[in-house]
Amino acid sequence: MDSIKKNLIKTFIFITIIILFTLFVLYIMDYYNLIPKEYYKASDFDIKTIYSQSDYNHNGIDDYTDIVLGARKDANNQPTYISKYYDNSYPPDNEGVCTDVIWRAFKNAGYSLRDMVNNDIKNNPEDYPHITNRDINIDFRRVNNLEIFFNKYAISDLSLDSKDIADWQPGDIVIFDHKHIGIISDRRNKQGIPYVIHNYGQPKREEDYLTKGTITNHYRFDATKIPEGILISWEEQE
Repeated sequence: MDSIKKNLIKTFIFITIIILFTLFVLYIMDYYNLIPKEYYKASDFDIKTIYSQSDYNHNGIDDYTDIVLGARKDANNQPTYISKYYDNSYPPDNEGVCTDVIWRAFKNAGYSLRDMVNNDIKNNPEDYPHITNRDINIDFRRVNNLEIFFNKYAISDLSLDSKDIADWQPGDIVIFDHKHIGIISDRRNKQGIPYVIHNYGQPKREEDYLTKGTITNHYRFDATKIPEGILISWEEQE
């Protein structure tokens, strides 16, 4: 009887370990969005999608849609997360960090974010007191500089609460903890909270992430409200 009891205890312990391990693996897979999930659109929650009044690159697609599509291109390309300096400003397509998602998204809408940020730093150095030596190759790839730039030239009186689902629109820009940046997707989870397109080296770059960090900034770049001299097209920097 003692032998049978010991075997039963061993079996119970073994099964418990397997269950706990399985639950742990499922938790990790869910946290990193590796478990396939159904995504939803704004219309599923009676949310009216806001489209930009600007089509800066004149391709028949509004800016906000272009920004989402550009960010999604980067997400699908899955560049390796590498933080380094590039003498020619731009990392190759297969490398990048979170800020590279942003300029690539803006490039898809026809904007040269590098040159817009560089010109603003050049013309308004007092707004960037931490910069002692302006560097066109890297300044636009730093979150704190983009935060200053978008504070000046984007709509910023937007909700920081992920539960205000109608206030989050495709193409919006979100910053977490003043140090990580991404683009709001047109895809949403089952609660209506939108996905974020971003890069910190995770397996899925377009994911249900908005509730996983502290949101410190929420922007909407509206070219129709921005001084003409600030806007620089991608072609102009070639």
